[in-house]
Amino acid sequence: MKVAYLGPKGTFSEEAALKYFSDEEITTIDHGTILDVLEAVAEERVDKGIVPIENAIEGTITMTTDGLTNYEVWVEGEAILPVTLHLLTVEDANLENVKEVWSIPPALAQCRTYTRELKAETKHYSSTAQAAESLKNEDRLDAGAIASELAAKTFGLKIAKSNIQDFEGNSTRFLILSKKEAEKGVAEKTMLLVTPTEDRPGLLAVILNVFSSLGVNLTWIESRPTKVKLGTYRFFLEAGEGVHEKNLQKAITILETYGYDVRVLGSYNAKHL
Repeated sequence: MKVAYLGPKGTFSEEAALKYFSDEEITTIDHGTILDVLEAVAEERVDKGIVPIENAIEGTITMTTDGLTNYEVWVEGEAILPVTLHLLTVEDANLENVKEVWSIPPALAQCRTYTRELKAETKHYSSTAQAAESLKNEDRLDAGAIASELAAKTFGLKIAKSNIQDFEGNSTRFLILSKKEAEKGVAEKTMLLVTPTEDRPGLLAVILNVFSSLGVNLTWIESRPTKVKLGTYRFFLEAGEGVHEKNLQKAITILETYGYDVRVLGSYNAKHL
C-alpha cells in the first residue's frame, strides 16, 4: 500500500504514517507540500495520504483546510501524535556557538521562549526535516535545527537540547485520507464543510443552533474565507458522532433546507499514537 506524506524523510508526518500503519505493509512516499499529498490521493497515485490538520499550540493548519476544499478526498481516520521538539546540531557543534535556528514556522513558534534565551536568529524552512537535512548538508557549526528525534537519526545529527517546546502536552492531529469513502462502520467523528449561499445576520449562530437543538456535540470549528468576497466565510465543523447517526443526518438536512451547501468530508475514528 502506498502512503503519501509531507516530506522529506524525518518529518513528524512520516513518523505519524509509520506508527498509524504499523500493522500493515506500506511504502511511504514523501511529497513537497501538503497540497501535493492531497493531489496524489485525489488522482489515485497513492492509496492513502496523511496530512496535519491541527497542533495543540499553534492551532489549525490552514493549508490543509484550504486544500480539502479543492480536492475530492475522503477523511477515513485521525491520528494524534505527541510532539517533542529538540534542537539538533552537527556532531562537532557547541551549543553556545549556535547563532541561527532553522525550522518550519509552527515549530519555531512553539519554541519561542527557548530561541529567545539562546539569542539566535530564526530561518524558515518548509518542514522540520528539511531544516535538519540542510543543516547536515551545510555542516554549519553555528546553526541548529528544531526537529524530531526521528530527524536526528535520519540525518545523523545530535540532540543538543531536548524538549525545547514552550508547553508540555504538545501534540499534532493528522488526517488519514483516501480517494473513496471507506466501508460503512461505526465512527465517532464526522467532518463537514458548510458553505452559506448568502450572507445573513447571525449566520454562524443559525448553524450552531441546529446542532445544539439536536444534541450533536461539535468538537472543532474553523472558519476560512471563501476567497470570493471579503468578509464571507465557509465553516469546517467536526461532529462528535458518525455520519450515519440519525441526529447528524437531521442537522445536515436542516442546514441544506436553510440554503447552506453541506459537504461531508469524512467519518472516522481517532487513534492515539
